Amino acid sequence: MRKPVIGIPADRRLLATHWFHCVGEKYITAIAQAADAVPVLVPALGERYLQEWLESFDGILFTGSPSNVEPHHYQGPASTPGTWHDPERDATTLPMIQGAVDAGLPVFGICRGFQEMNVAFGGSLIQKLQEQPGHLDHREDATKPLEAQYAPAHDVELAEGGLLHRLAGERRIKVNSLHSQGVERLGRRLVAEAKADDGVIEAFRIDDAPSFALAVQWHPEWKVMENAFSRALFAAFGQAGREYATRRTR
Repeated sequence: MRKPVIGIPADRRLLATHWFHCVGEKYITAIAQAADAVPVLVPALGERYLQEWLESFDGILFTGSPSNVEPHHYQGPASTPGTWHDPERDATTLPMIQGAVDAGLPVFGICRGFQEMNVAFGGSLIQKLQEQPGHLDHREDATKPLEAQYAPAHDVELAEGGLLHRLAGERRIKVNSLHSQGVERLGRRLVAEAKADDGVIEAFRIDDAPSFALAVQWHPEWKVMENAFSRALFAAFGQAGREYATRRTR
């Protein structure tokens, strides 16, 4: 059986004086190693090649990013001045999510990808959880080394009988936490898979999707091969890609 081909949509970033389309190496490594799949980077070109991409991939990973989804996509208030946005990525990923799920492709969202998937299905976001009464501060401490920033930060409770519960074999796990935004209103067809102790939704699935369709707010790609649960999560995504590839080539 051939390895599945997984598309990874890129950010569009200005590096020095030139624009680049970029994907963090940790996501590429997680797909290549833990999912045992072929990673293919997808430039942020909007919907121009959407159909060709959907016909070429066996799954799509929507990654984290320092940028945030522009709030007009979910009728939210204007962002604080200086907030990093990436309209080219929004124009690429939001229609891609809907198209991929409708086509039956496996999809996996992480951090910004989690937020994109919620918005793509009509949900909305809280832009600064740390300013909302009753919520924890879910941000990392940027003054600490990366090892500390990505260290386990808080527990989440997994929905009984859900995909994450089945993969973990237990109801509570500890995850890292490097986000300021979170779900305000959960989108259509989405079902919570995990919540933090302050009630923030930390994972969801697309309930009626024909294949793997999951998003998490934390970062399982970080040193994925050193964490058994993270490996299992990417392995399940990779297996769904293999099954999709088999069906597609029959």
